[in-house]
Amino acid sequence: MAKKAPPTGPTMIDVARAAGVSQSCVSLVLNDPPGARLSETTRQHVLATAKSLGYRLPERRARKKSSPTSGSSRNVIAYVVDELSLSPHPVLHVDGARDAAWAAECLLQVHVTRGNQAIETETLAAIAREPSVLGVIYATHFTREVEAPILPRALPTVLVNCYTAERLHPTLLPGEVAGGFAATQHLLSKGHRRIAIIGGEAWMDASRDRLKGYREALATADIGADAELVREGDWTSASGYDHTIALMKLRLPPTAIFCANDLMALGAMEAIADLGLSVPGDVSVIGYNDLELSRHLRPPLTTCRVPNYDMGRRAVELLVDMALLDRPHRAMVTKLEIPLVERATVAARTP
Repeated sequence: MAKKAPPTGPTMIDVARAAGVSQSCVSLVLNDPPGARLSETTRQHVLATAKSLGYRLPERRARKKSSPTSGSSRNVIAYVVDELSLSPHPVLHVDGARDAAWAAECLLQVHVTRGNQAIETETLAAIAREPSVLGVIYATHFTREVEAPILPRALPTVLVNCYTAERLHPTLLPGEVAGGFAATQHLLSKGHRRIAIIGGEAWMDASRDRLKGYREALATADIGADAELVREGDWTSASGYDHTIALMKLRLPPTAIFCANDLMALGAMEAIADLGLSVPGDVSVIGYNDLELSRHLRPPLTTCRVPNYDMGRRAVELLVDMALLDRPHRAMVTKLEIPLVERATVAARTP
């Protein structure tokens, strides 16, 4: 079966970046819900930016009606997630799923279990009893292996940001190894050869995969991984700061630092400034995740953008294909590309 080409038009995230506002602000302007309190100046600015980019609100598409299981009563997609408030990433998953659900004439119903097994069991049982539910998206706020969700009745299910050993359901994950490779390769392309990495906690999938990408990129340039340049942080700006101070005190300090998230990159930049050095004049820095703060740093942070919105959108599109359009999907893992976002914290290395 031929793969559906991803849409090429701009998203709300693109409009937010171009307008210099948050994605939630863009959502309020474009969807115009009752009670939204925004100044007319902001509203007009966002609308003008969206128009200049060619942004259009999702158009609702007609659903297949020939099957007895695809009637209008089945129009709810249940989105089950362990946490929403601990990081911005799962919120973007939900945003993408919500927009795709609306385009498919469906509603998104979000259930937060807080990682509590009893709550999850009761939630899935209640979802299975609801005849309006056409399928389930099961998600986690950080990438990890999970037990397959148990539903009392068979419902199409897609996993987002998590996976099972049994590979029973279609699964969407960020391509973290390729992301770590792209970040390191970008530094190599600028002439850097002594490149440090400040990773996250070693037990996390994202940390291991980004480190693997870093090592693979060095290997392609025939550069051996130097153990003293590999540091384990804890995702906080404080760990980025402390590790950068230690790295810059080495007999041969790095000329570039790849931080496995933007907060640690922020700490690294503060440490470099406190040492009387400049970014990128003395040390290049690259982050990961493309948090909103990264474009407001001085200089703006070069980083890698995790496709959180697209993961949520793609999950709904898979469910609609399986549940409403009668298109079977194999229980395969799809890893989405993590593009590099070039800004101003990486410079060419002068020999």
